Amino acid sequence: MQKPATAKEIVHSLQDRFRPEKAEPGYAAIFHLDIEGERGGQFTVAIDDGTISVHEGLEGTATCEIKASDSTYEDVEWGRTNPQMAFMFGKVKVSDIGAMLDFAGMFHRCEDYYKD
Repeated sequence: MQKPATAKEIVHSLQDRFRPEKAEPGYAAIFHLDIEGERGGQFTVAIDDGTISVHEGLEGTATCEIKASDSTYEDVEWGRTNPQMAFMFGKVKVSDIGAMLDFAGMFHRCEDYYKD
């Protein structure tokens, strides 16, 4: 399994790292990820009753919007930066912290999922 390196690749890897058992039955949410920089982009991640889809572009009405630079997003996903510190220092902006915490709990972390 190839390790995703860029923010764009990491976002697309969410489909592989999704843990449907962590989503409450009937849970539905749309997340807009706006990742600045040449390795990022804009993405929609939709979770609906244990299924996930990831699309480029912003579609639908977001439950939560997440903004970060490509390097910050990569560092948070790979465990090189503490997510809480990145949020506190404004490196990651989140419109709904509760929804973001739910979102984070539904995925294997890159550093754990892509162990050598």
